[in-house]
Amino acid sequence: MFKKIWENEKLKPFLQFIKFGLVGVSNTLLSYLLYIGFLRLLRGLAWKQDYILANVSAFTISIFWSFYWNNKYVFKKAEGSRRNLWKALGKCFLSYGFTGYILENVLSFLWIEQLGISKYAAPLLNLVFTVPANFFLNKLWAFRETKK
Repeated sequence: MFKKIWENEKLKPFLQFIKFGLVGVSNTLLSYLLYIGFLRLLRGLAWKQDYILANVSAFTISIFWSFYWNNKYVFKKAEGSRRNLWKALGKCFLSYGFTGYILENVLSFLWIEQLGISKYAAPLLNLVFTVPANFFLNKLWAFRETKK
């Protein structure tokens, strides 16, 4: 019964979003733990915006994690289609680059510097904006398939 639901064509986009969310949860945990680790490593620097370097470093590593699992589990190639992995990885970096490097850092600056929100809470608040943006960029652009 569960397999029948999972393979239902009408539910496919919703279930794909759920899978993307599961990969995203693991990616977020990894990225957040790396972010905290980088913040601790950078603690000795007298740089007020250490959170930006920590975010960029953690996010770069987590993009590879996300790409691997999204390619393998979420956006599987359909039979009779092809995907250039290097091109998909480049598009994935650009997609996540927009949301992770630009959008997240702009939002973090807003939350932390303008609204006084903790630099430990800001990345979690950013998820409200970045998760939907990432899903659509990946689905419609980075992992888009072409016919053979």
